[in-house]
Amino acid sequence: MGPTPSVRRWWREHFARYGFRASLAALATALWAFARESTPAQRRRRYGDVDFDWDYRVDTTSATVRWRDRLLGLLHSPYQPTDPALFHEMLGSLNIDFRQFVFVDLGSGKGRTLLMASDYPFRRIIGVELLPFLHAVAEQNISRYQPDVRRCSAVESICGDAREFVFPLEPVRLYLSNPLPEDALAQVVGNLEKSLLTTPRSVCVVYHNPVLEQVLRQSRLLKKTGGTHQYAVYANG
Repeated sequence: MGPTPSVRRWWREHFARYGFRASLAALATALWAFARESTPAQRRRRYGDVDFDWDYRVDTTSATVRWRDRLLGLLHSPYQPTDPALFHEMLGSLNIDFRQFVFVDLGSGKGRTLLMASDYPFRRIIGVELLPFLHAVAEQNISRYQPDVRRCSAVESICGDAREFVFPLEPVRLYLSNPLPEDALAQVVGNLEKSLLTTPRSVCVVYHNPVLEQVLRQSRLLKKTGGTHQYAVYANG
């Protein structure tokens, strides 16, 4: 069976930017990481995040991601659902009237953050996921999620490339859980800046696991307003 369209696209883009040798090295690194992550011990470790799923009868764990999608994740960014306690800590730190904002998660995976965000009265909630399998699971989870209190029912998952996402023309709270490689994240931030220059409005970025925070530090419009070692918060004032 030949490579999937996502792998072919990754190879074309990586080859055009970095050349054959660097692209081959990156692919070899991803395959080695995939082999390590495929051991029985590592799979058992991934089942450590299932408490949320048991509580709400959904499937957001990383343990049940198919091997193809785990490999694609290593080429782009591995799927790892956000810890609920940390998610609520991050949103609580914003100190905002949630009713004024659209929540957007780029690289939303199986949709756990979309479900947790619906505990807050956002105007609406949008997730963008590149991999069709994860997007399909997210749609199922959205339909199944039945918390005691659901304060936003306008929740959707979009299957698409985050670099091509058109930001809503409303105030936005953008959530990122290290979803993209550096060049793609830079393109997303550039798109956001262009959108803000065209239609000024309040935007805040919550960046969980901010290993590429230097991309946001280079933004002309976004300034750091808070965070911890686990996340960073940037806003345009």
